[in-house]
Amino acid sequence: MIEGRIWKYGDHVNTDLIIPGRYLDNYDVPTLAEHAMEDIDPLFVSKVRRGDILVAGRNFGCGSSREQAPLVLKEKGVGAIVAVSFARIFYRNAINIGLPVVVADLTSLDEGDVLSIDLSRGLLRSASGWESSFRPLPPQLLELLEKGGLVSSLRERFKH
Repeated sequence: MIEGRIWKYGDHVNTDLIIPGRYLDNYDVPTLAEHAMEDIDPLFVSKVRRGDILVAGRNFGCGSSREQAPLVLKEKGVGAIVAVSFARIFYRNAINIGLPVVVADLTSLDEGDVLSIDLSRGLLRSASGWESSFRPLPPQLLELLEKGGLVSSLRERFKH
């Protein structure tokens, strides 16, 4: 179960808005994370808390295939991202690093509301009483998320 406050963004939030390209000469994820979302929400890094949930419209994570985009969000403590739709590469990169992504339309919810997500049952519930369902993630993806992503899962699988 994931639970956190909602931070809302619109359609077509691209990877350059998630982590501006001007910072990508630095490979240190914690340093990069201090610039997460700054061009769309300058206060994001100061207000987001561990477990908070990003809610967006269509095509979240479009643009370049920059894998730092989901990494900086996870580093800042984002517990999940719920969007009407995701750019395919962003979606896969998020799963690969262990950041849950859910396809659902929550654009009618208010920023700051608290949302609970049950990934295995496909349930969404807000503190304000709103409820909905989504297609649960397949067991293989849930297992990857539980293990912290693809790399962590493979390390665990092949360690001797």
